[in-house]
Amino acid sequence: MTKEIEILKELVNDSDNIVFFGGAGVSTESGIPDFRSQDGLYNQEYEYPPEVMLSHSFFIEHPKEFYNFYKNKLLNKSVKPNQAHTSLAKLEGAGKLKAIITQNIDGLHQMAGSKNVIELHGSTLHNYCTDCRKPHGIEAIKKADIPICECGSVIRPDVVLYEESLDTNLLVQSVEYISQADMLIVGGTSLSVYPAAGLIDYYQGDRLVLINNSETPYDVMANLIIRESIGTVLGSVT
Repeated sequence: MTKEIEILKELVNDSDNIVFFGGAGVSTESGIPDFRSQDGLYNQEYEYPPEVMLSHSFFIEHPKEFYNFYKNKLLNKSVKPNQAHTSLAKLEGAGKLKAIITQNIDGLHQMAGSKNVIELHGSTLHNYCTDCRKPHGIEAIKKADIPICECGSVIRPDVVLYEESLDTNLLVQSVEYISQADMLIVGGTSLSVYPAAGLIDYYQGDRLVLINNSETPYDVMANLIIRESIGTVLGSVT
């Protein structure tokens, strides 16, 4: 066990109001590709850039092409929670972790047993009609080239697309949890996407831990930086 992980264990043991803020790197160990790494979606060849195909305007103008990409790349059929997800659920069950704030849309935190999860970018598990707002399950998305509600309108995923804003209420909740936390663990995120990354600025404590394979703009603020597998790191403290 490395010195950094030993320090992390001590910090977790001494804390009882921990908040975890995570990004795509939390789920890569479950086989879900991130966006910005060497093997991420941004570095793969498509007819349009991924950020275009996952935009609001592309969904409106090219729904069939949108859903073709969405179902092939973002609806992960057989992925399961990894050690990072299960370890966070254990910390919550022990009463130490108060909230998970995630940029991911895969639902793996809940699948692992976590209860208080703030999904800043929504979830692929939830969908709704663009007209009558009726909720629809994931099967409605899978079974048609363009899923249509009983009312005749297009069904869309309940995820935040490019060109759309984050939910203000979720941002307010996130600020409240982070500002009150005695420990903030940030993992699997480059902290380069705003406004989500800016939530870190609201942390007021002295136990800011960054677990990420690469440098982030917030490294200078961190009290502890760990460059190891996030599943291995979090698994070592539960």
